[in-house]
Amino acid sequence: MDPVRFRGQPTEFERLRTELNEVLGFAGLGLGEDGRFHRGAPVKTLSEAKQRASRLRAELERRQVHGDVLRFCREELLQENYFHAVFEATKSVAEKIRTRTGLTSDGSELVDQAFGGDARRPPLLAFNSLRTPTEWSEHHGLMNLMKGMFGAFRNVTAHAPKVMWPVPEQDALDLLTVASLLQRRIDGAVPTR
Repeated sequence: MDPVRFRGQPTEFERLRTELNEVLGFAGLGLGEDGRFHRGAPVKTLSEAKQRASRLRAELERRQVHGDVLRFCREELLQENYFHAVFEATKSVAEKIRTRTGLTSDGSELVDQAFGGDARRPPLLAFNSLRTPTEWSEHHGLMNLMKGMFGAFRNVTAHAPKVMWPVPEQDALDLLTVASLLQRRIDGAVPTR
């Protein structure tokens, strides 16, 4: 299970490591992505061993994270590379907007071009019917959430070195959940022009 033996085969390495960690868990051991063993509390049941070995996958399934988010960062999640998983998840949202609108920009500019507008000039896509002030408020709130995600996660991971900006598992799970919400809302957005 030396990682160097799986160069070019990260998915196979993670598959074998997950299976091995299910067994090692009974002895209070685990094999990290660096190929080194670490100690932990021993598991007592098969389900506990399986859960520990695949807790991230189980949590994403429990949260019913949108399939398009997972498609963009599956490899990074298998490698427990949360920094790049977050980066890819945010890019999945931008790509969905570009696919739905034909626009080519990115980040806040893309959000403004796709969802910006007012009663005189409606946006390209709307999250609701935009008939009431409350619906406009929701629409603008979702725009701000997207812009915030791009600013706080995509821009940072695009420009900051991984060693200077660690992304813990919990933060990655939360961001994947936000990206999933935005993916579903973009799926349901309607063209207005």
